[in-house]
Amino acid sequence: MARNLDEIKDIVNYFNYTRSTVRKTAKHFHISKSIVYNYLTKVYPNSTSREILDKNKSERHIRGGQATKNKYLSMRS
Repeated sequence: MARNLDEIKDIVNYFNYTRSTVRKTAKHFHISKSIVYNYLTKVYPNSTSREILDKNKSERHIRGGQATKNKYLSMRS
């Protein structure tokens, strides 16, 4: 489904304002994460979006490790 530029700006602004992840933004707008990523990097790129994407990328191994830790802690009890 093609979106107009105003809808794309809304998605990008939501991502920038909430400083959320691509997955959370995609879930909020009921679209795929690859579409959100394309909007952020190709259709309507800006420095704030790039900064947030880089920050999320640098932290994702920590979030993944914490999720694994929580998984095994919950299995233990």
